[in-house]
Amino acid sequence: MELKMTKKKIIAVCVAFLFSFISFAQETPAPQQANEPEFDINKTIFSHIGDNHDWHMFDITRKDGSEHAISFPLPIILVNSNPFSIDAFMSSEFEHGHKPVTKGEHTYTMKDQIIYYADANGNATDQKPLDFSITKNVFTLLLVAIIMLLMFIGCARAYKRRPGQAPKGLQAWLEPVILFVKDDIVAPNLGKHTDKYLPYLLTLFFFIWITNMMGLIPFFPGGSNVTGNIAVTFTLAVMTLLITNFSGNKEYWRDIFAMPGLPWPLIPIMAIVEVIGILTKPFALMIRLFANITAGHIIVISLVSLIFIFQSLAVAPVSILFVLFMDVLELLVAALQAYIFTMLTSLFIGLAMPEGHHA
Repeated sequence: MELKMTKKKIIAVCVAFLFSFISFAQETPAPQQANEPEFDINKTIFSHIGDNHDWHMFDITRKDGSEHAISFPLPIILVNSNPFSIDAFMSSEFEHGHKPVTKGEHTYTMKDQIIYYADANGNATDQKPLDFSITKNVFTLLLVAIIMLLMFIGCARAYKRRPGQAPKGLQAWLEPVILFVKDDIVAPNLGKHTDKYLPYLLTLFFFIWITNMMGLIPFFPGGSNVTGNIAVTFTLAVMTLLITNFSGNKEYWRDIFAMPGLPWPLIPIMAIVEVIGILTKPFALMIRLFANITAGHIIVISLVSLIFIFQSLAVAPVSILFVLFMDVLELLVAALQAYIFTMLTSLFIGLAMPEGHHA
C-alpha cells in the first residue's frame, strides 16, 4: 500500500513539474528588440538542407549593430553561349547575393543560391548561364572521393608491406567492415559473382556511409546534405538500374517478356507490369535514401529552432537533449541506409542472374 502511494506521489510530482515547465516557457519569453526580425524556421531549414555556393561558418555583430556572415567561399564557374565564354571567380564577390558581379561582357547576380544574368540595374533577369560551380555538395563529393582513395590505397599498401600478418591501424578498422559487406551483404545475393561486383558495392557502401556521416558534422567541412539531394540519390539509382539490367541473362529477360507457364493473353499485361517493376525498384532506392536523410536533418534543425521560436531559455535543455538523442539515432541511420542501399542493389543484381543467385 505504501509502495503504491509512493508511485502515485512520484507521478504527481513529475506531472506538476512538466506543467510548471511548460507554463514557465510560455510566460517568460526572452525580450525582443523592436527592429529584430521574426525567426523564419522555413528559411533556416531549407537553407540547411539545400545546396549553397559558400560554406556559412557563423555571424558576427558589428559596432553599428548590423550582422556580417563569415563564410568559406567556393569557386563559381559559369559558361556563356552568346558569345561563348567561361567566367570563373569566387562566390565571395556576390557578397551573399547583395552585389552583382561583372565579368567581361556579362553581369551576374545571385538570388536564392541561383545565379542569373543581371540587367543594367543589377536586377536578376529570367535567363541563367550554365552553372558548373563547385557548390557545397560538390565540394563534399570531391572530399569524400579523396578520403575513400586515401583509405583504400593505404589499406592496400598495408597488405603489401605486411603480408600474412595481423592488420593494425586503418587496416584493422577497414578489414572487418569490408568482410561484413562481402560475406553478409554481397555473397548471399551474388554467390559466385561476388568478386565481380564487390568493388562497386564496396564503393557504394562507403560512399553513402561517409557522406551521411559528413552531414552530421555541424562545422566545416561537414554539415552538407549530399545524400539528401535528390540528384545524388537519382544518380546512384540509375547506376544500380544500368548495372542490374546489363547484368541480366536470357532467363531474366525471358521471365520479364515471356514468363513460362503463363497463359498467352496475360503475357502482354505481365510484361508491362514487369517493365514497370524494373523502374520502380531503383526509384524506391532513390526515394528511401533521400527521404530518410532529409527527414533526419529537418528534425534536428526543427528541435534546435524551438529555442528561437519560444524565445525562452527554459526550452533549451529539453531541445538540446532531444537533439543529442536524434544525433545518436542519426549515427545509426547513416550506417543503416548505406547497408540497405547496398544490400538491395546486390539483391537486384543477383535476381538478374538466376543461375548464379544461390551458387
